[in-house]
Amino acid sequence: MSADWSILKLSSLSPPTSSLAPPPPNTSQNPPLSDWEAPSFTRAAQVRVGATSVLFLFAACSNLALLASVWRGRGRRLASHLRPLMLSLALADLMMTFVVMPLDAAWNMTVQWYGGDALCKLLCFLKLFAMHASAFILVVISLDRQHAILHPLDALSAHCRNRRMLLLAWTLSLLLASPQLLVFRSIRVEGVDFVQCATHGSFRARWQETLYNMFHFTSLFVVPLLVMSCCYSRILLHIHQQHLRNKAGESYLRRSGTDVIPKARMKTLKMTVVIVLSFVVCWTPYYLLGIWYWFQPDMLRVTPEYIHHALFVFGNLNTCCDPVIYGFYTPSFRADLAACCHRTRSGAHVSPRSPDRLATGHGGLQCDPAPNNQAGV
Repeated sequence: MSADWSILKLSSLSPPTSSLAPPPPNTSQNPPLSDWEAPSFTRAAQVRVGATSVLFLFAACSNLALLASVWRGRGRRLASHLRPLMLSLALADLMMTFVVMPLDAAWNMTVQWYGGDALCKLLCFLKLFAMHASAFILVVISLDRQHAILHPLDALSAHCRNRRMLLLAWTLSLLLASPQLLVFRSIRVEGVDFVQCATHGSFRARWQETLYNMFHFTSLFVVPLLVMSCCYSRILLHIHQQHLRNKAGESYLRRSGTDVIPKARMKTLKMTVVIVLSFVVCWTPYYLLGIWYWFQPDMLRVTPEYIHHALFVFGNLNTCCDPVIYGFYTPSFRADLAACCHRTRSGAHVSPRSPDRLATGHGGLQCDPAPNNQAGV
């Protein structure tokens, strides 16, 4: 595949029905036309488009609701260093929703590319940018949780530190996606009326294409996975050591006699662990199939087409999981959804809760009034 994990098989210049297929060994040569058959909108691709459309509707509604809750609703009561993280996560998921999903569905339906050269470059750039941003923001969240657990008294600098890390994450996503503007272009197959958006001819040798793919595989999946695994391993080790000290009568950093770490901070930690696990579970099969293809391109002939489609749709499911997980662990988000549904049913305007009611309402991930309590999240 060509670095964004949903590019066509260039040997036949077909659409992204095999979403993780990198170009075969003849990518730098003219596509063979002797045995070439025009691709079609297969039944498996139709099911993929239908499933992607359902995921698009759910992801769009849920992530927009999450964004509204954190930006304007009860989610504003999040600790100041957590709020930018959840806003960035919602924005990254919305980019995946409004760029990756519609592009994939439309491309499968049209079979060939009708958007022209400029749109080809732009959409492939935005697609990789969204995927990098989604992964890197999870890394930032993991680093924030590690610092909150290992250095709980250093909460005053958390807000500035998280903003710097988020700026770095978005900037790196932008830079790493920029090569897409150079390698992708609209290509017309000679002798037939068929146009496709592809990397065909951008690399002089097969190894260059493979190196490009492996670099983005490392930045999209391997590096984020290693960093997140390291963060949560250190957190688990720290919690285990705290338990041992507790048994030895050296308990500290506790709000009550039974807490090893504050409950609000532990609740946030559990939420972020589940969010990271959903990313790993949803995308690992997709990336593994891509690696298999790189080293054995003939695997596409021995694996059913619906498997490739199913793994891509399963990967996109991650975009729907984040707001669901956030809502499960955050009563304020559920309250905002309930208020919205109530307004929709009644048709009457319901004024938002006053700040006093918000401060004494839902617990969990909300800010505590005192600065010391806020630092515990």
